[in-house]
Amino acid sequence: MAATGSKKVIYAALVGNALIAVTKFFAAAYTGSSAMLSEGIHSLVDTGNQGLLLYGLKKSSQPADKKHPFGYGVELYFWAFVVAILIFAVGSGISIYEGVQKILHPHPISSPIIAYVVLGLAIVFESVAWWIAYKEFNRSRGKRGILQAVRESKDPAVFTVLFEDTAAMAGLLVALVGLACVQIFDLPWLDGAASVAIGLILAATAAFLAYETKGLIVGEGADPEVVETIRALVEATPTVDRMNEIRTLHRGPQDVLLALSVDFEDNLTAGKVEEAIHALELGIKDRFPIVRRVFIEVQASHHHDEMLAAEKRVLAGDPEGGGEG
Repeated sequence: MAATGSKKVIYAALVGNALIAVTKFFAAAYTGSSAMLSEGIHSLVDTGNQGLLLYGLKKSSQPADKKHPFGYGVELYFWAFVVAILIFAVGSGISIYEGVQKILHPHPISSPIIAYVVLGLAIVFESVAWWIAYKEFNRSRGKRGILQAVRESKDPAVFTVLFEDTAAMAGLLVALVGLACVQIFDLPWLDGAASVAIGLILAATAAFLAYETKGLIVGEGADPEVVETIRALVEATPTVDRMNEIRTLHRGPQDVLLALSVDFEDNLTAGKVEEAIHALELGIKDRFPIVRRVFIEVQASHHHDEMLAAEKRVLAGDPEGGGEG
């Protein structure tokens, strides 16, 4: 997914959350609702999170330099992970704390009609932001399910905003139900219970986002279809005797590092091998522009197998290959 699409989603969420935060805090101050205060904190945290994602996008677009020869693409993954931590630590933590305090020390809600109006407006604003994020996310997922598409996505900006907005919508509905229950049953502590429920929703969302972005930071390979297509391109090259190995690494949503180990035909001159490598690199980059860097190692198949066997022995704690005796 292009960075422009990610920015559009983030800006929409930023504007929506800023407007929602102001209205929620006004309602919380006017009515004394703990759930409304939790929702205001949630929207404020989300607004800050959009700013961090925009910062991550800007940093990730910096060109490579001597200090970071492979570029800054992972910056986006790092800041998306920070966003997940903030949702958990600030949004969830404060919401649960406020809810527990309201349960222990309940007090009536004044002017609940104001809270209903604000919740209605917040639902409208949040729905618009959610729909923009969902449409952008839908463009890239094809026929895959939402969870599968998130698991395979390399662009955390869009799915982070999508799940943030989904959690926000769920939180608004919980706050609405909590407010109604307080009026129907005349039990002020239910407002605190709603706040705790909102905190738990945020905690679950944060845990899911942290898990997904952690995988991107550690390093994920390219889409299997991309890998198999590259494999087919290499193996179809007349001068290639065997492709020993292919490894890919996403350095950013649109930045893939590709490493190949290739066994060329033995009768080729060094010049012919160089030409074959050049043609392979051009063909791969033309087919997949997201492959920014290609490293092709010329290696005899039996040498490659020996290196793999040695690597396995090292990982098994037996570098000499002699066993325990």
